[in-house]
Amino acid sequence: MRVNAPSVLLIYTGGTIGMIENPETGALENFNFDHLLKHVPELKRFNYRISSYQFNPPLDSSDMEPVYWAKLVKIINYNYDDFDGFVILHGTDTMAYTASALSFMLENLSKPVILTGSQLPIGTLRTDGKENLITSIEIAAAKHTDGTAIVPEVCIFFENHLMRGNRTTKINAENFNAFRSFNYPPLARVGIHIKYEPNLIRKPDPNKPLKPHYLFDTNVVILTLFPGIQEEIVTSLLHVPGLKAVVLKTFGSGNAPQKEWFIRQLKEATERGIIIVNITQCSSGAVEMERYETGMHLLEAGVISGYDSTPECAITKLMFLLGHELPNKEIRNKMDSCLIGEITKS
Repeated sequence: MRVNAPSVLLIYTGGTIGMIENPETGALENFNFDHLLKHVPELKRFNYRISSYQFNPPLDSSDMEPVYWAKLVKIINYNYDDFDGFVILHGTDTMAYTASALSFMLENLSKPVILTGSQLPIGTLRTDGKENLITSIEIAAAKHTDGTAIVPEVCIFFENHLMRGNRTTKINAENFNAFRSFNYPPLARVGIHIKYEPNLIRKPDPNKPLKPHYLFDTNVVILTLFPGIQEEIVTSLLHVPGLKAVVLKTFGSGNAPQKEWFIRQLKEATERGIIIVNITQCSSGAVEMERYETGMHLLEAGVISGYDSTPECAITKLMFLLGHELPNKEIRNKMDSCLIGEITKS
């Protein structure tokens, strides 16, 4: 290994990539990190310094929650000066939530934090985990000639695409192309070469130190509209004790029923201080509440536009802002602002 070799910290939280099949039951069970090294001997061919940290016990991503996001931030913050980049191995089911949360928690990030995983365990013959892991490490270590990171962002790498973490959502439980960034182009595409898109990658201020955040407030909910939704259900949800914010998933470009009771319930909720953010149920596109009369009624009721935010990003952004106990007006302003490349404002 050469002097000043690139250095990467692998953080194994759990997930399919590190699982092994129980020969008796056929069920997949969590295994330890050495299992990865055994099945990916190519890691030893990297001229990098690769260290690892393992959650013990490994965590099924269905059990991921803010306390573990804070743990990841602590690990990265503690090791920040000792590594060029970080790769987080994570279950796919909640990976987009974690990526979105970390993008807000790691303020002034100037090094790559790449989340990846796999649809098949790393020990299986046709696993997608090997390529995802190897390429993620290479991206995490990649630097410009001036020594700065090529991708100083929280990203998800999956199936040859590097995507901004807070723009990404899981779209497939079966195929290897499990993730998609519908409203923002990939930051890099991987074939024979890794083709980065410099104009799409955020450029941090190198003079600002990393500022880690750990606070979250989970008194939030996602309300998905559907034809025939009942007043009692909406009323009950908007009056849950302690509720502070709602992500409202509306139709098309931000439309909702014009029923008197529905608009009234939303207006009363916003007057009680509940923050309601409007995002579209569509995979691609954005909310434009000024476009149709139904959207205008939501604006008049105090609902905020979520623009083209993913559900994962909208909910974690709310939890993050609420956790810092900011004034209601400031939270509303920040939800209407692009903080870290998470939304597109026309």
